[in-house]
Amino acid sequence: MASFQQRLMGAVRLDAATYEDVEHDPGATAQAGLVVAVASLTSSVSWYFSVLDLDWVLRGAVHALVAWFIGALALWLIGTRVLPGRNTEADLGQLLRTVGFAQAPGLFGVLVVVPIFGLFVPFLVAIWVIAATFVAVRQALDYDDTFRAILVCFLAWIVSAVVYFVLGIGSSRVF
Repeated sequence: MASFQQRLMGAVRLDAATYEDVEHDPGATAQAGLVVAVASLTSSVSWYFSVLDLDWVLRGAVHALVAWFIGALALWLIGTRVLPGRNTEADLGQLLRTVGFAQAPGLFGVLVVVPIFGLFVPFLVAIWVIAATFVAVRQALDYDDTFRAILVCFLAWIVSAVVYFVLGIGSSRVF
């Protein structure tokens, strides 16, 4: 088993073996949650300095953890019930761990404070996280191809967006 730092580096490099490692280690669930929370905090750094509202930033981390669970649940349901592959065998914990580590590129969100370069950071990090999520889903659901993982991610994004809207996640009404 790899260390937490090795897992972070592997997740950032989109290393399929790293995602396999966290998929099969139930002890990595807390680590995945930490990645989600810290990635949310580092991505909020510019907001914290512009509005100086630590409560808002911490609330964002709680929202990120709730969204992580809802997203993993949607991925799991769609990936195992609607579009399973030939070898798909997964539980919710496996999706939580792999998708949580797929947020690792979000740690670079803190670079938004770098003049000029910081303007591009949110876009670059978002693309990187999306790519990592495709790898995470492909590995967790044991798909033979990436296209099915992309399709499952797209469908889960739609389902999650509806759930977020209904629950008011991201608005001032919740939490």
